[in-house]
Parts: sequence; C-alpha cells; structure tokens
Amino acid sequence: MTLRIDISGLPAERLRFAASPLAELTAMLHVLAEPGHHPQYAGWAGDVWAGLRPELAERLREAEFLWRSSRADFLVPARPRPTLAEELDDVDRIDDETYVTAALITTCGSNRVHFAAPSPLADATARERALDLAQARGALQEAFAERLLADPAAVRARVRDTLEQCAEAFFDAAWARVAVQLATDLRLKNDLLRRQGVGAALASVSGAVTLAPDGSCVVIDKLQDSATSAHGTGVTFLPSVFGRPHLVTVHAPGWQPVVQYPVAEPEPSEPVSLETVTLRLEALAHPVRLRLLRTLARGPHTTGELAHAWELSPPEVSRHLAVLRRAGLLTAERQGRYVRYTVNLPDLTALGTDLLAVALR
Repeated sequence: MTLRIDISGLPAERLRFAASPLAELTAMLHVLAEPGHHPQYAGWAGDVWAGLRPELAERLREAEFLWRSSRADFLVPARPRPTLAEELDDVDRIDDETYVTAALITTCGSNRVHFAAPSPLADATARERALDLAQARGALQEAFAERLLADPAAVRARVRDTLEQCAEAFFDAAWARVAVQLATDLRLKNDLLRRQGVGAALASVSGAVTLAPDGSCVVIDKLQDSATSAHGTGVTFLPSVFGRPHLVTVHAPGWQPVVQYPVAEPEPSEPVSLETVTLRLEALAHPVRLRLLRTLARGPHTTGELAHAWELSPPEVSRHLAVLRRAGLLTAERQGRYVRYTVNLPDLTALGTDLLAVALR
C-alpha cells in the first residue's frame, strides 16, 4: 500500500527540506507517550517523566492522542519557522473548524484518507463519531474531546501553553543537542537535490520513499492507499532525530503534503529461534493480519475500531487477532467494556528491523 504525492510539473525548488522545532517537539512527545517504539530513548523518556511537574505530566496525558497514535496535522508544519514560538503563532491562525477536525481524527479515521471530513463543530454525525472514538480510547481522551468541542478557544490556548511549558521543561535542551544533527542532514539532502536531482534526494530520505519512474509523483510505503497533490504548494521534508523509526506524512485534503523522516539508521536486531521466527512469519503471511498489525503498531485499538477502519466484520477481526496473539505478537488489556490490543514490540523487533520499520511507518 502506498501514498502517492503528485509532483508532475513541480519545480525542484518546491521540494523543500527544512527543520521544524514544532515537529521535533511532537516527535519527542510521541516518544514520551510510546517509549516502547523508541527503546534507544527509554532513558531520556524516563528522566523527562521523572522531572516533570505533576500538572504538566497530567496535561500531557490528557492531550496525548494528538501525537500518540498519529500526529495532528497542525503539529507537523508545512512552512517551518526558526523558532517554536513562530510555529505556534502559525497554528493559532488556523480556524477552529480546521483545528478541531484535525485534532479529533484518530488512527482509525478513514475519513482522513478518502475525503474531507465535515467539522465536528458543525455536523452532528461527525461530532457523535468523534466522541464515540474518543470514548473507546479512554476517559482522558473522551474528556479532552468533549472540552474541545464545547470550547475550542480555551482548549487551543491550553494546548499552546502546554507546549510552551514543554519547551522550558525539556524541549529547549534537547533541541540544542539535535539541531546540529538536523542541520547536517539538511545540508546533505539539499546538496543531493541541487546536484543530482529529486530522485537522489528522495532515495536518501528512506528506502520507503521513491520517485515514480516517470518522475510524476513521490511514492511512499504507508499503511493505506491514498493520493494527494503538491501542485500550488510543494512538498516539505522534515528531518527528525526523535522520530526514528517512524515516517510521518501529512496528506489530508486541504493540507500541504509534509513528510517527517528519521535521520538515523535503525540498530540491528538480536537473533531469535527458528521455531519462533517460523510461527510469527506464518502469522504475518496473511495480508489482513499484516494490515492489522501495522494499524496496531501505531497505538492500541479495539476490535470494533479495527473492523471499522478496514471494513471487516468484528468476528473476522477477532479471528486474525487470535492468530497474532498465539504467535506472541499482540497483548490485550481490558479497560471497562473495551479490550484494547497492543503490538508486542520487543518480539516484533526480534523478527528484524526491516519488518519493524514496515510496521511502524
């Protein structure tokens, strides 16, 4: 499955490589919310959580679905600015309907891929759907969604204040460390773009990003088949240190295409037994199970959410999840009347970094 970004006739200078403080902060917040995706930063995440004031820690938990399973599009800027404050000013200029719609689209929101969703502020059906999904993800997300729909201005101000507090608490120090690495990567990418063209620059971004043979579009290996256009806007590529191994894309209708890519190479995996590998590869041989695993790798989901996302029946999803659980690739946790399934990342990692990278993209 692929995302295709139409760049036919687009001048090379409209493919932009730049660093974004807000996008890197969002990557750090994802690490804090999903440290299992980023074992290389487990120590950093533990130190940050230990040093956070209780109020800020609670704020991060209440808003974490903005960056946990997928990133709200306004947190991955198409026009990066030199400072976090300037990028937050740009977010403030987004109208309420666009902000709220982007904030409440979750991993299983198929409307993100296929069409421009109506605003939950104006459409009762969209509002109920957003609240149903929020409820399935837990009390904190449900409460946050209800507050956002009731008073967007107050919640937007609170989110900005939270991000500004993060800057003081941990981001400024981390950004100072990674800025040199990002600048080095940008020099390489821009030099390749200037000297060798679009194909060479894209090849250096990731093995999952290629230029179509006719040069008409950027092809990205992602969870779902989709397409967007860069005509009139261009494409922005943002390097990330904390984002490894994820390849984050903004491609919803109305948003300029953005790709946030990891600058570091994944570490080699440790070998596991042949019997274990065989059992797990057999479990992953079915395309539906691999699709479900890739969805679950982005965050915990219920059977109902997975069934809705992939237009399958709940019993069919349950059968596939059972196979993946027997192979040790999933864990399940009951929360009230919901059972949420999560990928067993250590065992998935043991199958190899290529498979892990595919699952987490």
